[in-house]
Amino acid sequence: MFYSIIVPVYNRPDEVEELLESLTRQEGNVPFEVVIVEDVSARTCDAVVERYSSKLDLHYYARSNTGISASRNYGAEKSKGDYLVILDSDCIIPPHYFEAIEQELRTNPCDAFGGPDAASPSFSHIQKAVNYAMTSFFTTGGIRGGKKQMEKFHPRSFNMGIKKEVYADLGGFSNMLCGEDIDFSIRIFQQGYTVRLFPEAFVYHKRRTNMLKFFRQVFRFGAARIDLYKRHPSSLRVIHFLPTAFVVGTLFLLVSSLWCVYALIPLGVFCILVGIDASIKNKSLAVGCLSIATSFVQLFGYGIGFIIALLARL
Repeated sequence: MFYSIIVPVYNRPDEVEELLESLTRQEGNVPFEVVIVEDVSARTCDAVVERYSSKLDLHYYARSNTGISASRNYGAEKSKGDYLVILDSDCIIPPHYFEAIEQELRTNPCDAFGGPDAASPSFSHIQKAVNYAMTSFFTTGGIRGGKKQMEKFHPRSFNMGIKKEVYADLGGFSNMLCGEDIDFSIRIFQQGYTVRLFPEAFVYHKRRTNMLKFFRQVFRFGAARIDLYKRHPSSLRVIHFLPTAFVVGTLFLLVSSLWCVYALIPLGVFCILVGIDASIKNKSLAVGCLSIATSFVQLFGYGIGFIIALLARL
């Protein structure tokens, strides 16, 4: 099997260098090419690509400002692989990644697949805390991967694989500004293609590195859920309302505490559970404390984005 890695890039040469360096360390001699599509960056990564051109089967294209979906679709058109592997530029790929994919496809072939994201031991405390907030049961319910027993796993664009002919049949990614990967996954299911989660094919996802950027990102995710509902009404589930319910509940408890301090007990219990869980998983009390903050940012950002889009667009 030959794989084409598709990476859209915008103003992130440092991240691209880390990604390419990690790809030089892949084990198992699994053949792949890397297709970098840059979208009118002020800080281009052409010099980085040049440094790695002798180490990887690497192809670089610079495009006008057409957006992330168009960049992925253009990279797919230029690719030669049997499978396309869609990655974000802020990912670092573990050495066993393609070996894990090959093993899964040999054991149980499928049309599309995806893997979880994780925090590398080298990540900063804030990066680990953000990763926890995006993957924890207490914040996202664990729906972003890592659970093989999930009824329907929807691959995300930071770590997604798909047969090239299936990609072409679906017309690639839509022009949604956010949520385009979930829209793509839904369309894969709708056309009857097989999709699986590969738990061992995880990536280290660096994500946003400060609270404000993280809030803006999850705010867009919350708003995008309404856009997805308008395209795919059956995609909206009870779990998507929970962050908004958390926001309303938190504000209610804070106001109630002005008259009864015991109203803060549920919030205190939540903070304790998150802090303990994150500290154990990351083996760091500092990450545990930061994870309390990032969990509130994740839930408030998504919940506020969801309710504003709900009121504005429906």
